[in-house]
Amino acid sequence: MKHFFIEITYTVPAETIAHITPAHRHFLQGGYDQGLLLMSGPMNSKTGGVVIARAATLDDIQAFFSFDPYLANQAATYRFVEFDPLKRQPFLEDWVA
Repeated sequence: MKHFFIEITYTVPAETIAHITPAHRHFLQGGYDQGLLLMSGPMNSKTGGVVIARAATLDDIQAFFSFDPYLANQAATYRFVEFDPLKRQPFLEDWVA
């Protein structure tokens, strides 16, 4: 599995994001249920969010996010950064392996 840091940047006003966020979180739950996502949440600057994910390929994780309601509503852009989690807490061994 490959590991990814996904930076989501909002491209619309906060009021618009607030209306889409429940659908976005429901969408993310599907990623948790599939074992793709480890954690996610808004940036404290409220300009976007961050997701830590895994997938077989970059194409796979991008395909998953292609169904995000933020994207469907043209409310955000995405930056996918692949990384190698060489150091980690022991409780993450099963998720990383």
